[in-house]
Amino acid sequence: MKRLPRDVSGKKLTDSLRRFGYRITRQSGSHMRLTTELKGVHHITVPRHGHLRVGTLASIIAEVGFHHGLDRDEVVEVLFGE
Repeated sequence: MKRLPRDVSGKKLTDSLRRFGYRITRQSGSHMRLTTELKGVHHITVPRHGHLRVGTLASIIAEVGFHHGLDRDEVVEVLFGE
């Protein structure tokens, strides 16, 4: 299993998630709600923080992977090219 990047901001992750068709559908305070309609409708919440905690990033990646039928390393490769 590949190591997750440690310097990912909520904004950077949101921009990267566009590769999976996610777009911001609403924002409440410091949290953004993203939605994709690829392979069915799916919503995720991303904190708009300077640096995301590794556990938070891992959880978001797991949700995206589950929805799109990909494992964690495949999602990390698409998002961060690692």
